Amino acid sequence: MLARIANNLFWMGRYIERAEHTARFTNVNYFSSLDAPNKLSRDRQFVLKSIYEMVGEEDEDDEVLVEQDVLYNIALNPDKHYSILKCISYARENANSSRDLISNDCYETINKFYHSVINYSKDYFVTRGLHDFTSHIMHQSTILKGKIRGTMLHDEVYALIKLGINIERATQVTRILQIKYNAAEQVTLSKPKRLKKSYEWTTLLKCVDSFDINRRVYRKTPTQSTVLEFLMLNPNSPRTVLYCLNQIQEHITMLDPLKAHEKGTALFLIGKMRCEYKYKTVEDIQDDVKDFIAHTFSSLIELSEKLEDEYFYH
Repeated sequence: MLARIANNLFWMGRYIERAEHTARFTNVNYFSSLDAPNKLSRDRQFVLKSIYEMVGEEDEDDEVLVEQDVLYNIALNPDKHYSILKCISYARENANSSRDLISNDCYETINKFYHSVINYSKDYFVTRGLHDFTSHIMHQSTILKGKIRGTMLHDEVYALIKLGINIERATQVTRILQIKYNAAEQVTLSKPKRLKKSYEWTTLLKCVDSFDINRRVYRKTPTQSTVLEFLMLNPNSPRTVLYCLNQIQEHITMLDPLKAHEKGTALFLIGKMRCEYKYKTVEDIQDDVKDFIAHTFSSLIELSEKLEDEYFYH
């Protein structure tokens, strides 16, 4: 397979996953803030800044953000590289270039997905369509990933798409954890003891679609400790970092099993990282949570760059 085609398949998976997480984060943050238990979490500027932080948009500290502008930029602005519309457009472009490698069902689903987003009424969206639009993105992303899993051969093409999906998911979960941890610190600044049971932990789990599963595992209100342990170290939930690391290793191995013991390769790097997280406990990370999250994020970026160097730019 040409490196260019492999790159397109990989990034198709990443853009699908990025669109879903951006939609879910925007939906949960916006609507949960309407009845949040503390004043800062209900503050519109606080909420809008966190949404911009999710997509890496820089804003000045003293800048007053306009709600309709922020939501339009996040969702439907064709000039913003991070918008949901742009992510779906990029995913479709990548699918077009790999048309003969993916199933008809998969291609038709991504094509319909693109047209539903490109034709979405911008006037309706900025006035009262946020919930409808973000729910549509989440629903269509789930359908599309189901088509990928259920209609394609589980070969190298499938491995490349799933590799992109899982790297992006691990990265987005870590980014959301970073944003919400900082938000929890700000919300409880005057009363630091409340950090462990902040409302932000509940919204964090909802942002990654894991609130009900977390409650089933721990059978109590989410706390800093249970959320960190679950999202970072649980190997059985598909929304956790460790689960994604296991999947990444599995799919890189499908591409090139002989590189497992070659130092400096992507497969060696992910194997080392997976073992570190597999045997880590929540007690190990409690004393320095922010550094651990930052370390996870930078390690995932390094892994992604290593993959691109090895497989996509020869």
